Amino acid sequence: MSITSITTFYSESDVLIIRYEEIHHASERQISVGICSMMKKSNSKPMTQIMERLCKFEYISVVIFPEDVILNEPVEKWPVCDCLVSFHSKGFPLDKAVSYAKLRNPLLINDLNMQYFIQDRREVYRILQEEGIDLPRYAVLNRDPDRPEECNLVEGEDHVEVNGEVFHKPFVEKPVSAEDHNVYIYYPTSAGGGSQRLFRKIGSRSSVYSPESTVRKTGSYIYEEFMPTDGTDVKVYTVGPDYAHAEARKSPALDGKVERDSEGKEIRYPVMLTAMEKLVARKVCLAFKQTVCGFDLLRANGHSFVCDVNGFSFVKNSMKYYDDCAKVLGNMIMRELAPQFHIPWSIPMEAEDIPIVPTTSGTMMELRCVIAVIRHGDRTPKQKMKMEVRNALFFDLFEKYGGYKTGKLKLKKPKQLQEVLDIARQLLAELGQHNDCEIEEKKSKLEQLKTVLEMYGHFSGINRKVQLTYLPNGQPKASSEEEDSLKEGPSLLLVLKWGGELTPAGRVQAEELGRAFRCMYPGGQGDYAGFPGCGLLRLHSTYRHDLKIYASDEGRVQMTAAAFAKGLLALEGELTPILVQMVKSANMNGLLDSDSDSLTDCQQRVKARLHEIMQKNQDFTEEAYQKLAPTGSPSLVNSMKIIGNPVKTCDQVYALIQSLTCQIRKRLEDPKSANLQLYHSETLELMLQRWSKLERDFRMKSGRYDISKIPDIYDCVKYDTQHNSSLSLDNMLELFRLSRALADIIIPQEYGISKLEKLDIASAYCLPLIKKIQLDLQRTHEDEAVNNITYSVMSPGRHVRTRLYFTSESHVHSLLSIFRYGGLLNEEKDEQWKQAMDYLSAVTELNYMTQIVIMLYEDNNKDPSSEERFHVELHFSPGVKGCQDDENAPMGFGFRPASVENQEKQEDLGSLEDLSKDEPDRAILTEPLSIHRKSPLIRSRKAGSMEVLLFSSLFTGLFSASFRGVSSSAPNLRELARAQRKKTTSPRRWSKRDELLSMPAVKRFSVSYARHPSNGFEGCSMVPSIYPLETLHNSLSLKQVDEFLNKVCESRSETLTKTLKFLQCLEKVFTPLEVFHILSCYAHKLTCILLGSYVIDQHKVASNCEVKRKFYVVFKLKKKIKNLESVAFTQPP
Repeated sequence: MSITSITTFYSESDVLIIRYEEIHHASERQISVGICSMMKKSNSKPMTQIMERLCKFEYISVVIFPEDVILNEPVEKWPVCDCLVSFHSKGFPLDKAVSYAKLRNPLLINDLNMQYFIQDRREVYRILQEEGIDLPRYAVLNRDPDRPEECNLVEGEDHVEVNGEVFHKPFVEKPVSAEDHNVYIYYPTSAGGGSQRLFRKIGSRSSVYSPESTVRKTGSYIYEEFMPTDGTDVKVYTVGPDYAHAEARKSPALDGKVERDSEGKEIRYPVMLTAMEKLVARKVCLAFKQTVCGFDLLRANGHSFVCDVNGFSFVKNSMKYYDDCAKVLGNMIMRELAPQFHIPWSIPMEAEDIPIVPTTSGTMMELRCVIAVIRHGDRTPKQKMKMEVRNALFFDLFEKYGGYKTGKLKLKKPKQLQEVLDIARQLLAELGQHNDCEIEEKKSKLEQLKTVLEMYGHFSGINRKVQLTYLPNGQPKASSEEEDSLKEGPSLLLVLKWGGELTPAGRVQAEELGRAFRCMYPGGQGDYAGFPGCGLLRLHSTYRHDLKIYASDEGRVQMTAAAFAKGLLALEGELTPILVQMVKSANMNGLLDSDSDSLTDCQQRVKARLHEIMQKNQDFTEEAYQKLAPTGSPSLVNSMKIIGNPVKTCDQVYALIQSLTCQIRKRLEDPKSANLQLYHSETLELMLQRWSKLERDFRMKSGRYDISKIPDIYDCVKYDTQHNSSLSLDNMLELFRLSRALADIIIPQEYGISKLEKLDIASAYCLPLIKKIQLDLQRTHEDEAVNNITYSVMSPGRHVRTRLYFTSESHVHSLLSIFRYGGLLNEEKDEQWKQAMDYLSAVTELNYMTQIVIMLYEDNNKDPSSEERFHVELHFSPGVKGCQDDENAPMGFGFRPASVENQEKQEDLGSLEDLSKDEPDRAILTEPLSIHRKSPLIRSRKAGSMEVLLFSSLFTGLFSASFRGVSSSAPNLRELARAQRKKTTSPRRWSKRDELLSMPAVKRFSVSYARHPSNGFEGCSMVPSIYPLETLHNSLSLKQVDEFLNKVCESRSETLTKTLKFLQCLEKVFTPLEVFHILSCYAHKLTCILLGSYVIDQHKVASNCEVKRKFYVVFKLKKKIKNLESVAFTQPP
């Protein structure tokens, strides 16, 4: 048995040797790694952290060369080592290090001769150019008497000409010596002239401005074009050609002020490298023969340019990087030297090194792709105000920003919102002066518009926006929010939206779910909050994780995506820089955005039917059940039973809202409540405003109820029940119960009542997303040409592709409808799919953080042309638990449960309930699966129908056991973790732990996910837990899925073709302007998209009687057309 020790001793030459070693049999040979650098570098925190981890390797010891020995002793007296880590810094005798390398011939981590070139920027640029790496345009000015032809400088007021190459200001002037950090940037006179003078950081400054505008006249320099980078520089750190860590910092050229955090450390932001940048990192590492190497990237104009190569550089303050660096270096050293010294060592293949995971059928496959569509997190209640406007000022604004091109306009920018506010203020001032003026806008609506736009004291599209829609004949009908009398002529529908911001609880939900998502990747099972080194994190830092994150243009969705990325990739700092650097805005071709005010013709009919059914003052009849719930969904039927009579239930809801507003008003009159702060800085006045608005709008002037307000009522009561329960308002839970029952009918049925309607509406919403998912699932996709993807699993070009799509409720409902009703599988023939459909039918709400996850695997043992080569799994989670969710919540069958086929092959593996049997999984008996521990934030939770006792963790394995060929020499901290746990864990908790470790690996994977913090963050205030992923199907083939998605896309394309034919028929009789008016009565989303080429002039329309006559003819014709999409005219009407 080995004894771990740390020994310190001096040799005859006073060489300090520090060994962190395990004492084994005397016959076992140690590999000595020498650290030869200036003491400031050798004793730095990054070096110490990495060397400590490196010494965890069983056969590696570390020798640090003292600075006195390096400077004053001949190389013959330097300590002998088998591997040398040596690099140049100020004062370091590089010549002696080169001589030592020739004398002892150790394995060099960083080539020493190449370090001479790194000290000369001219040589660095030459090597980069030879490797085909993009550089800023540059020229070298050599002030060398022996080379006068290279010293031609002509300086103008706003430019310099260097050896015939002209550089206009701003340009950069760099000394040719890399050790000289005095880099100057010269500005043009139009910007004020002068120069920014950069230097090595001194305290909190890295540059100063100087009024001097003339270039330096002594010394040799490189002049290069200034690259606009939006104020950030990207620092890249390689550890070998296949690993890179990247982070951004504020450019020193920006203001010279170094951004530091509360601990005084320079603030760095996370960065994802593109495939091309990863290739550049590989090229730099190999070209300069520097295993550990840092270089600078400038991102400008859609391209990345290398502007400096620093040589040996470590990342500061990143435990994950220290783990990764030690692992890569240790494996590299053992791979090269273990055979020479006859050390029994095999190349460890960590679970994350090759993306091989156990499938639910017990076989081992390579994970190739993870696609997730996720709803945003918890938000404040959305609020909306509509008003019809006719004033010329609004029409001018509509025309100014191009609204007539499509008939719609969205205003989110501060300047645009300011213009709307100015119009509101002007109209209110006119109303005050002239009570009989011809302004058509209501005073109360204008005042509300002004109040909302003046909130927060500043503008941000994240929390407010204004939409304008052109109405050629005004509003078609009146409602509680509109004028009582219709007026002729065109108008604009102004929709003001505010609220809907991501709450602190929503941020926690997204971040914790991001952490939980790591467990789906190789080596990440359960590695949540303990020892660093999660498989996904290491995979992401290599070139083998191709990650892209998309989000719709709504602020809450984008911030959810940023918080999720923060948790997924263990990032630090605020969400804004993460959002800017890592989240792509997908506001293109309707990928993740939807205009809720542009409903399809089908959705309009559905809403009208819903309105009709819910307005009948009687208990739901059998006919009503058939009309409202033709699919027989248990969740719908249960809600209808709770409601009984919809009108009476609405009466109750209305009375409860009145009671609620009355209670809030009384609280406001109470002096004790004067400074009462509610959740997320809301006040009682603001709370009263949103409830009073719902009270006004819910019951219309006719006495009927506007059921479109039910989702808003449920939204508000759900928010207050969760976040403002301390107010203890009477009957709040009853209001929650009734409004939820109503919402459980209205919300899902707005996306279609029958299966055909659900499919029609769903495809209109998310056809672009379906096409994108289909593209994502292809083996070779966007980066094939760059990465040279091969069929070898161990090829560095092999990727795990992750695509994350963050969106709103409409897209999640629509995508789920396509999978449920689009004919992916036959329920009668597939028992697993039938069970999945039964589970989905019982789900009442697609709450915040709802997830639809698709995972693609490749079986490399199957023929490439075989349908069995690729395996697809479909998973789903209904998101956050509701305020009153309890034992009645539907339960699925766990995450990745053993498949039916596998159960038939094996001798009764047992259900998810029977996990106490000490029975190994025969399919992977020889390939143990590492089980890591979880965060103490988790509480008990059922996995399937099984209760799981959750336990806290102190450590997790830094280097997990591999799936194939477990190394006996690579350090395994699981033993250390176990030893530590024995001191802090009771025997009773250990029995459950041992029980988990004895489970079959596939089942352990399911339990691992069910135990994840996605199941509950009770350690965080007011943050409800999230349901775990449930597997809908785990034995689909890629061919099946691809053909299904093709069918969905083709069906929608056929509809579009019919619509185009209809348009062509209309164009034979009507002008483009007239066609727009005709189609406006359909309010059809697809056809509206096709109107982008039409230029509309609303002034001509008002007096064009011929247009009105033709419009009337077609309007009457519309009554005969039940479905615009199913009719293609062969003759003009």
